[in-house]
Amino acid sequence: MTVSYTLKVANSRFGGFSKLLFRWKGSIYKLLYKEFIVFVVLYALLSIVYRRLLTEEQKRLYTKVAQYCNRSTDLIPMSFVLGFYVTLIVNRWWAQYTSIPLPDQLMCVISSNVHGKDERGRILRRTLVRYANLSAVLILRSVSTRVLKRFPTMDHVVEAGFMTQDERKQFESLYSDFNKYWIPCVWFTNLAAQARRDGRIRDDVALRLLMDELNLYRAKCSMLFHYDWISIPLVYTQVVTIAVYSFFAFCLIGRQFLEPLEPGQEGDLDMYIPLSTLLQFFFYAGWLKVAEQIINPFGEDDDDFETNKLIDRNLQVSLLSVDDMYQNLPPATKDKYWNESTAQPPYTIATAAETLKPSFLGSTFDMRMTEDMEQTQPVEASPNMARMQTPLLSRFLAAASPAISIKNFGRGGRATPHLRRARGDSTVHSEDPEAVSRIEEEETEDEESQRGSPCSPSASDRQKEELPLIQVEAPSSESIEAEQSGAGKP
Repeated sequence: MTVSYTLKVANSRFGGFSKLLFRWKGSIYKLLYKEFIVFVVLYALLSIVYRRLLTEEQKRLYTKVAQYCNRSTDLIPMSFVLGFYVTLIVNRWWAQYTSIPLPDQLMCVISSNVHGKDERGRILRRTLVRYANLSAVLILRSVSTRVLKRFPTMDHVVEAGFMTQDERKQFESLYSDFNKYWIPCVWFTNLAAQARRDGRIRDDVALRLLMDELNLYRAKCSMLFHYDWISIPLVYTQVVTIAVYSFFAFCLIGRQFLEPLEPGQEGDLDMYIPLSTLLQFFFYAGWLKVAEQIINPFGEDDDDFETNKLIDRNLQVSLLSVDDMYQNLPPATKDKYWNESTAQPPYTIATAAETLKPSFLGSTFDMRMTEDMEQTQPVEASPNMARMQTPLLSRFLAAASPAISIKNFGRGGRATPHLRRARGDSTVHSEDPEAVSRIEEEETEDEESQRGSPCSPSASDRQKEELPLIQVEAPSSESIEAEQSGAGKP
């Protein structure tokens, strides 16, 4: 059975996690104690052989071998290899749990769109939801050892009520080399189409909604099948296992107490029990055992999925929703807060302190602009207001074209003469220093005239400024006639 300790860690308190260390079921001690005992026994045997049975010359040779093994442990990237492997296993474990098909959405659609209070309508709804549960049972028999032990043959499935004898005969008559968990889903679609023809499903929109929910349900069954079929590459698991076992094989030899090679040389402290090595074994080997336990969560370990309980729950709630609860509604009445503008549910004495906490309205709601009161005064925007320019932006715009600047755009139409003059005169280029100086002088004169005038120039004045530099008089009618008469003479 799954070990749940969620309530124990609902509140963070002193020693909260420490109490969990003394639990046995589902613990790392239960998972690792056999490997831990083997490691300790082998370490003790090597220590006794080194201390009691080897000669001085053999001890010298063993010391060199042990030093070599101790240096070799640094060459195995244990944290890197195990970290990625366990992360991959945990993500796969959770994805498999979310792929378990649950009929909750499908049963709601069946209950609301397959109509009829008579016996025929009731049979349709119960049969549709039974087909969905049968598909889940068939796929779980293929991936979960617990479910297979509960339903070892199709006779057990028929006896449990998921399938009738006629359905079993038709199921077995359809030959396929592959898993046939999808057959009940096809029965579902055919029965839904028949209900649409009979008017039990009133429109095509409801039928489409029913088919969409069934496809989502069938897709989860398919994902479980593929997770069981496509495992994590075996080479990755082998690499991690070999890395862990070789690391602690080196530790058995390299972490032994060694006597000094030279007389009078100071040796290491003889601890008899290598605490740091034992803790390292506990962490790394425990990490590997965690991955070993959850790589296939459809087994019979303490923390594997309770698939049999899920089957019982799904069948019970789905039949209840489409049968007993079909159009069985409580009377719709006015709620308790009908005449109140603000609903305020009551609190108990244990939660009364929460009423004193203010509501969260935003992180800047209580912010006060008290540092500089001038920044909070309202200001009306006007065309003559000075504009701030960053040096980098002004240099960039000035380098692009000397006749274009933020000031020109700020004055609106007053920038037009400069642009016209720059386009009309083909001898003026952005690289000409004289043109740039003329434009700057014109801008300076415009600013001085604007400061000196009590008001801004009117529209007529701006139109006068935009007149062309050379005016051509239109010819009169008399001059035209004279030219025509003169052109007719030889």
